[in-house]
Amino acid sequence: MCSIAGMINLNGDSIKNARRRLEVMNQLQVHRGPDGHGIWLSEKEDVGFAHNRLSIIGLENGSQPMQDEGGNWICFNGEIYNYIELQKEIGCPNRTGSDTEVILYAYRKWGEKCVEHLEGMFAFALWDAEKRTLFCARDCFGVKPFYYTVVDGIFYFASEIKALLPFVSEVETDLDSFRDYLTFQFCLEGKTLFKGLQELKPAHCIKSVRSSLKEDRYWQVYYNLDFEHTEKYFREELKQKMLESVKYHIRSDVPVGGYVSGGVDSSIVSAIATDLLDGEYMGFTGRYSNGRDFDESMYAEEVAKDSGFPLHILDIKPKDFIDNIEKVIYYLDEPVAGPGSFSQYMVSQLASKHRKVVLGGQGGDEIFGGYTRYLVAYFEQCIKGAIEGTMDPDKFIVTYESIIPNLAALRNYKPMLRSFWSNGLFEEPEKRYFALINRAPEIGDCVRWEKLGAYDPYGSYEKLFLADNVNDRSYFDRMTHFDFKTLLPALLQVEDRMSMAHGLESRVPFLDKKIVEFAATIPANIKFKNGNMKYLLREGLQEYVPEQVMQRKDKMGFPTPFNQYVKHEAHDFVMDILTSQAAKGRELIDNIRAVEKIEKEGQFGRNIWGMFCLELWQRSFHDRQAEFRALLN
Repeated sequence: MCSIAGMINLNGDSIKNARRRLEVMNQLQVHRGPDGHGIWLSEKEDVGFAHNRLSIIGLENGSQPMQDEGGNWICFNGEIYNYIELQKEIGCPNRTGSDTEVILYAYRKWGEKCVEHLEGMFAFALWDAEKRTLFCARDCFGVKPFYYTVVDGIFYFASEIKALLPFVSEVETDLDSFRDYLTFQFCLEGKTLFKGLQELKPAHCIKSVRSSLKEDRYWQVYYNLDFEHTEKYFREELKQKMLESVKYHIRSDVPVGGYVSGGVDSSIVSAIATDLLDGEYMGFTGRYSNGRDFDESMYAEEVAKDSGFPLHILDIKPKDFIDNIEKVIYYLDEPVAGPGSFSQYMVSQLASKHRKVVLGGQGGDEIFGGYTRYLVAYFEQCIKGAIEGTMDPDKFIVTYESIIPNLAALRNYKPMLRSFWSNGLFEEPEKRYFALINRAPEIGDCVRWEKLGAYDPYGSYEKLFLADNVNDRSYFDRMTHFDFKTLLPALLQVEDRMSMAHGLESRVPFLDKKIVEFAATIPANIKFKNGNMKYLLREGLQEYVPEQVMQRKDKMGFPTPFNQYVKHEAHDFVMDILTSQAAKGRELIDNIRAVEKIEKEGQFGRNIWGMFCLELWQRSFHDRQAEFRALLN
């Protein structure tokens, strides 16, 4: 685990002050790898790599950038969990004991198709000395980041956006991406909020071809539903695959711990890991003193007690928020509309004092159906099916009786229901789901929409929602697939940045290719049986987690009492930021209107948080562009 950075002059000419450029990129990402630093430059100085190392596997001899016998070079961020198996399959020497060299040999054997053989999380750049081409790739799910830009014919790449900012002439907001952010709370299809800076999409690679770049997708998940097998079969297969995944994910030359939020996903991962590690596991969680809604530690404690691992609990104070929230936004690179990122930052800080590697539960909600909006949409399907007489209980998630046990869960989501049904019940599914996830109307009068142009995010959304890799018959799968392709990468951004801000490696066992491909074959009437969120996951792995945790339906996931802080302990701090001269002069956001909404914001409302993060983001990057440029001098 580490940071990578580098550059290539696409025209083949030497790059002026090449070493200094690489040093600056390393400097801006040094938090990701405190254990070692390396730079490689080609003899012509037209290609170069920079690397900061967090040593996890191959502690003594895994330094990067790394070269093979043929003169190829690599800089790599991530973990290849099947590196031992690949070593045997390829027959490559084990010079370093690291997974990095395995990628080099896999490339020698399979060329660009080597990515199809890698099981793990990764972002890497590989220089092919013979072909004089640069080949870069990112893992299937986007666990590890990869950003790039082209300036004056030079292709720059890095693990974090901030490492690219010294090379752009001006830090500007990309307006199309900004519309995405306002609508979905994240950007779509490889866009970033920074004009001219892009993200290599998950399951994609990019390579230099003569003086240009070519980007390709190497993997896709297909929802080919299996109606032949029984629920028992799917339970057994899920259990086996989950055990195998956790076994891979605990491979490490240093001790392993885990985030334990008190929810189903992280509890399953921690319980299985504890069994496999035989007493070496350690858990970490956080809590607030702002009421029951912000303290889930009792569930985490129950899991720790049942599984038998020590649990470290952090009591997070208002002062922690004031002291650290600006750091959070800086490390994130882009604003995130959910305040859980702050909680994860604090818990990661705690974990880094005891471990270098932690496991997390990201991915379970998107793969197995864990969001309440799926239940709302399911309820709607029940109503429509009953009226139109179109239900098929053998192939769809809809039955007349199934919603009844879950009606109580919907009582807490009346605003969501009102919004979702405000335009009726009989629009096309893609329009219905867009209405459910569209956040733009909530912040409408705080945004200067006339400045944003004519871009409409719905077109990009519809393309993803109606993707041809999803079975037409399942509304449920279309919802989860959209979130898998969009929301999940945004959550993984938080997972990566908040852990790596403290030199901590976070691994996510649910995001195993075999699990994801298998889950895509499970019919929704089994995966989401009777409208029960994550039904198959709960039933298939119930032996590992106490029933009161496994069956809970009020999971929040590291909640943060931001709106309480704004109205009380952090009021002056937040107001000073939102009413500063710089804040008042923003082109796209009316922060004064945002201030006026503070008192009206509900306990879990995200509008003020979103505006606040946007302002901190602009302070951290837009207002400091001269500082980033000056680093090259």
